Amino acid sequence: MSNEQNVNPLNEYYNDEYPKQPQSPPGLQKEMDPVPDCGEESYKGTGKLEGKRILVTGGDSGIGRAAAIAYAREGADVAIVYLPEEQPDADDVKSLIEAEGKKAVLIPGDLKSEEFSKEIVKKVVDELGGLDVLALVAGKQQSTSNIEDITTEQLTSTFETNVYSMFWTIQAAIPHLSEGASIITTTSIQGFSPSQNLLDYASTKFAIRGFTIALAKQLAPKGIRVNGIAPGPIWTALQISGGQPQEKIPEFGKETPLNRAGQPAELADMYVYLASAKSNYVTGEIIGITGGLPIA
Repeated sequence: MSNEQNVNPLNEYYNDEYPKQPQSPPGLQKEMDPVPDCGEESYKGTGKLEGKRILVTGGDSGIGRAAAIAYAREGADVAIVYLPEEQPDADDVKSLIEAEGKKAVLIPGDLKSEEFSKEIVKKVVDELGGLDVLALVAGKQQSTSNIEDITTEQLTSTFETNVYSMFWTIQAAIPHLSEGASIITTTSIQGFSPSQNLLDYASTKFAIRGFTIALAKQLAPKGIRVNGIAPGPIWTALQISGGQPQEKIPEFGKETPLNRAGQPAELADMYVYLASAKSNYVTGEIIGITGGLPIA
């Protein structure tokens, strides 16, 4: 019999209005109000990933941070990729990983660079002795109301960060992945039901859906699984650093049936499941964690 008590999902996490709080992109999680819950205090591991070597892009904050913490607490060594401006958040994650007695590798740089996106794989293999799981979480999102205002620079930057970098990193990783390896992509509710102010971002998230399903078919004969997670509105630094207009921040997430934004910690278990052998019969799937917003 389980001792776990029922918890009302409507008020399990913060469900009040968020204060407006503009930051320059990419933003720092530790300066947010409230600070996102990435499972720092709540996630308890049970050894599901003992001995695994995992690469997490965007692992300094938000969803990537929650995944990195959970991976370490499940027994994995973890490398995280992040922008140099995010170093303070990355240092916190390093401390949390090492507190579990696991190895943490910090890799600052910009995924818009093909050279960097491929070099990170070599660094992970050199530092951790191999690579078993890629959790590709990093993303760029900038709200723009009119298509006329989306510059070529913004369009290129968004696609290079969100889509091109996946191609580059996975191309470099394939020779190092053995049977049983797992690749986890991160699409979005925006890849199913796009908002009018996120035209370029939503386009990349639709692309990630197709990428995930096609790559799963390509790599299945090698015994490598590929799946994606589609978050709904999740409280992260992405939102307050231009991902949403500031006037929308107070009611962020209220459009969901559960009437609140999600917290990164609420996605951690799914990133663990898809990284583990428990999901060995799951590939080519996109799994929604959206507060009730439909992805079908």
